[in-house]
Amino acid sequence: MVKTVVAKLTGISMAWSMLAMLPALALASEGAAPVPGTVADGTAWWVWPVVLLVVTFIMGIIAVLGGVGGGVLFVPIISGFFPFHLDFVRGAGLLVALSGALAAGPGLLKANLASLRLALPVALIASTMAIVGAMVGLALPTHIVQLALGGTILGIVAIMLTAKKSAVPDVPHADNLSSALRITGIYYEPSSKQDINWKIHRTIPGLFTFIIIGFMAGMFGLGAGWANVPVLNLMMGAPLKISVATSKFLLSITDTSAAWIYLNQGCVIPMLVVPSLIGIMLGSLVGVRILKVAKPTFIRWMVIGILAFAGLKAMHKGLSVMGIL
Repeated sequence: MVKTVVAKLTGISMAWSMLAMLPALALASEGAAPVPGTVADGTAWWVWPVVLLVVTFIMGIIAVLGGVGGGVLFVPIISGFFPFHLDFVRGAGLLVALSGALAAGPGLLKANLASLRLALPVALIASTMAIVGAMVGLALPTHIVQLALGGTILGIVAIMLTAKKSAVPDVPHADNLSSALRITGIYYEPSSKQDINWKIHRTIPGLFTFIIIGFMAGMFGLGAGWANVPVLNLMMGAPLKISVATSKFLLSITDTSAAWIYLNQGCVIPMLVVPSLIGIMLGSLVGVRILKVAKPTFIRWMVIGILAFAGLKAMHKGLSVMGIL
């Protein structure tokens, strides 16, 4: 009996010790192993999760005000300015984007804004490519991924600077594929007090574009809302509200597929994910309240500036490892 109790206590003690060392493993450099309970620079293991909670709280506010997903801010900022390994950051970034999508998805479907007929063929392609992207991203050297991430973030900045939005694009007639798949619908627009009968065109080019979007979402852990909406709205002709809602629902499928790859490879650790999710969600609640009085133009330029700086920082880190800088 005594031996059994001692064995159980020993097992519990070892479990807590391993849990305490998880942040150390995520933060450890390629040099000497850190002392248990600390990271490589001697900082207590709990310091970085607390700092992460504060930063992601602010990030959640900015994401809502800037109209972007949390994942597209999370990965470049945390990987660029925190000493976490990029693989762990990408795994957490997918879960950050996924949590928001899972929270919003059911309500958007119930409100008849997210379209299942539009989402399912896109999700099939994007989620498959997200798995491929996650596997490729984990197989490549970190500095190569850092360089690609920096270039992608700067590309997102360019899209945000140049992309326009159309509330209800003009679609003269649906193409053959969207007609065969019956991708159409009706939703009520309160501002004009009328039912909007929508349809899409250029379906094949749009689906091919989602091959690239899904791959990038899995490889970098960014989510894909920044790319989903312009493609659905401007290329395929779905109304803006339908595009935004369907994009949010898409993330719950695409990011789940990629997240399993990171989870299976041990790149998802609670000490990084938990404070990130709590911070983003609390910040989003505050951001919704501030949105009523904030000036959207200023916030948009602030988000673009942050992303540009984070993208340059990611490229700098990648080039430094290669010895170019």
